[in-house]
Amino acid sequence: MPYNCVVLIKQVPDTKRITGQVMNDDGTVRRSALPAIFNPEDLNALELALQIKDRFGGHITVITMGLPAASTILRDALFRGADEAILITDARCAGSDTLATSYILSCAVKKIDYDIVLCGRQAIDGDTAQVGPQLGEKLGIPQITYIEELTELEDRIITARRNIGNGWQQVRTKLPVLLTVTGEANEPRVAAAKKVMKYKKAMTPIEVEKEIRSQNSEPRTSVRGTDQKSEPRTLVRGADQIEQKCSELSNKGLLIKQWDLGFIGADLSWCGLSGSPTKVHRIQSVVLTTKESKTIEPNDEGILNMIHELIEDKIIS
Repeated sequence: MPYNCVVLIKQVPDTKRITGQVMNDDGTVRRSALPAIFNPEDLNALELALQIKDRFGGHITVITMGLPAASTILRDALFRGADEAILITDARCAGSDTLATSYILSCAVKKIDYDIVLCGRQAIDGDTAQVGPQLGEKLGIPQITYIEELTELEDRIITARRNIGNGWQQVRTKLPVLLTVTGEANEPRVAAAKKVMKYKKAMTPIEVEKEIRSQNSEPRTSVRGTDQKSEPRTLVRGADQIEQKCSELSNKGLLIKQWDLGFIGADLSWCGLSGSPTKVHRIQSVVLTTKESKTIEPNDEGILNMIHELIEDKIIS
């Protein structure tokens, strides 16, 4: 029996590279100063979906909500074996907390035929582990969180082992179901060379538009004396080219779907800042009060010198 899986993924800043140089004065992180990566536990969720597909067949749809640049991880998911990718991007999503995010994602998932919804336990940029359970609640389906192992799946009944901190629990439920997956559940597979060659040119409509606009952008002096008259024709030609390119990509299975809040039928009062009850109560900065301090260069030599000094002072041995 084949099973259709929907995997929710997220592009996050690489928090392992946070240094003082990427911190703002108010204690927040300048995300633009950090490289963006595929959220690690979302890779585990995708791998579990791929294992289900390998064993039982079915279809895997990956969804991410974010800026147009998030299409990078959608292509990565296609390289690893996903069948379809969807980008939810809309300026009205800005400022969404976990409640608003889970609502928006639930509106998108409801437009898809699914048996199993999977997501990582938590994202490394928030560490709340709230979006998955909130999404399951809004979809009105059972959920099994903190999955370490899928032990059985037969006749639309799933059995999984979940981590409960000081032990584990075996849970069984009927499909449809939402699963949140931990980093210990599996080892994510790498991208397949054949799929990279197939999907490397996959694009979202907004990427197609950017490419066409770039190709059509010529210096205004290139059409001497006819700038004002030729500009509308250029815009019309560009729109036709965008539509044609999107159609060609769609026929080849290379068009990454792009949805906004209107398409998924989301109530705007539940989205963005207006739909986000979470408020920052206080930001506290850590201030070093010692009279003596020493700056360590953030490189191998600086770290090595620091270790030698600590050994000399018998702080470490």
